[in-house]
Amino acid sequence: MHHPCPISDAVTFLCATTMSLKDPVDVDAVARVGLEKLGYKQEMTRSRGLVHILFMTLAIMAVPYGLAAPIATSLVGGGPAVMIWGWILVSILTQTLALSLAEICSKYPTSAGAYYWCYRLGSPHTRVLASWINGWLTVVGVWTIALSVTFGTAQLIVAGAGIYHPEWTATAWQTYMIFLGVTAVACLFCLFFNKHLPAIDIICACWTGLGIIVILICVSVKAAAGRHSISFALGHFDASYSGWTPGWSFFIGTLPPAYTYSAIGMITNMAEEVHNPSEILPKAITWSIPIGTLSGIVFLLPILFTLPDIDTLLQVSSGQPIGVMFTLIMGSKAGGFGLWFIVFGIGMFCAISISCAASRATWAFARDKAIPFHQLFSKISPYLDDVPVNALLLSTVIQILLGLIYLGSTAAFNAFVGVAVMCLGASYAMPVAMSLMNARRDMHDAPFNLGRFGTAINAVAVLWIMFAMVLFSMPAVIPVTRVSMNYASVVFVGFGVISAVWYLINGQFHYTGPPIPEESAASSESNRSTSPLQG
Repeated sequence: MHHPCPISDAVTFLCATTMSLKDPVDVDAVARVGLEKLGYKQEMTRSRGLVHILFMTLAIMAVPYGLAAPIATSLVGGGPAVMIWGWILVSILTQTLALSLAEICSKYPTSAGAYYWCYRLGSPHTRVLASWINGWLTVVGVWTIALSVTFGTAQLIVAGAGIYHPEWTATAWQTYMIFLGVTAVACLFCLFFNKHLPAIDIICACWTGLGIIVILICVSVKAAAGRHSISFALGHFDASYSGWTPGWSFFIGTLPPAYTYSAIGMITNMAEEVHNPSEILPKAITWSIPIGTLSGIVFLLPILFTLPDIDTLLQVSSGQPIGVMFTLIMGSKAGGFGLWFIVFGIGMFCAISISCAASRATWAFARDKAIPFHQLFSKISPYLDDVPVNALLLSTVIQILLGLIYLGSTAAFNAFVGVAVMCLGASYAMPVAMSLMNARRDMHDAPFNLGRFGTAINAVAVLWIMFAMVLFSMPAVIPVTRVSMNYASVVFVGFGVISAVWYLINGQFHYTGPPIPEESAASSESNRSTSPLQG
């Protein structure tokens, strides 16, 4: 009798030598047949190996940018102790989610991603609705997370300009126009350089790795703002800025790490452009967390030992004190600008990669007739290296329109960061929770199998996402004012209502779920019928 392999087998799987691509035609033929068994035709060109998709994952994660852009929240939450230990804690918790997603992805490697998994794992009575809900969580999540990156990079430009012009305060319109420029650059790269994006992801990895080393050396050597003791760098904690109790304040300070890891599942939307995705995607997802954790520690430690006065950093009007922080540490504007430019470059690379992945998620959902005018947005352009042009433009236009909210309310706009994390987290947790409800019977033949540890790993992952969703709904500072209010939960519910209304108007009549072959459906239904938790 076959038993699921234990976690040691999963580790062996991870550490195995990357599959040779000496005969990529055969590998792609196998992947094409596998995709057809999942219900789809091969429309994209498979051009990415393990290195490419791993580096794309790291580009989307953009650790230095993800930790630096919202660093003010970590400073408010408690300072150095929160920044380093919160990063390690969130990394460990996120690893359980990465393992859980890797397992499901290895069995169902399609660009449809989590909403497809929900359909395959759900009961016959609820799977269409579960798939619809998850699909809208996914597309809203990828749109808003891409928006947060492009707009955050625009705000980073404002912070960089402030290094040489500290008296200048950007108006909302000026920031919005800079955002349009960043979005245009990302969109143009995705449109006209699609076949070069794997190489761009490799360049991003080199830029990030070398950048972290440069920051480590420069900050450690210069330290114009002075050096702190190890007890300060690793143990200083001050919850007074947030107003919350120390325990909750610590978790408030973990928002930047949670934000950094929020989009780890987006590379599953690239599945149909990857050679041998059942093997390569699980490796990329699971390896990205340890690599990201290590790079985050190397990035944070020199900053914590040379951190300038926290009061000074929190008074920066742009909301992003990174420019002032690096300038004070380096003791010169040129030095501060140089380090700022490294993080800015990482932000731009991230904007390109995350816009690419967002377009694939949009295209996949349109392909299954779940988006208005789906015939238009599910088309692939044969003239631009198989780019889903219309889906990319839709994703970009929605980001531009949502960005207009910044002109009316900065506080309301900032809620989109929280909404992105909540939507993506919920979309990832749903199929993992459904697998648990099925007693993991559907995962017994997954190529990447967590074995007897799977239940515990899945449970921790789901509980972490549930906690993170509550966390991102809370204001960072109390007492709450109109400006400091966190509107994430309001926006989250608003998007939910819109998707529900669209389901009542259109979805229930036209959306039937992903097109899966009858034999596969019968097999999955047979597995679920033996589960004591399924009706």
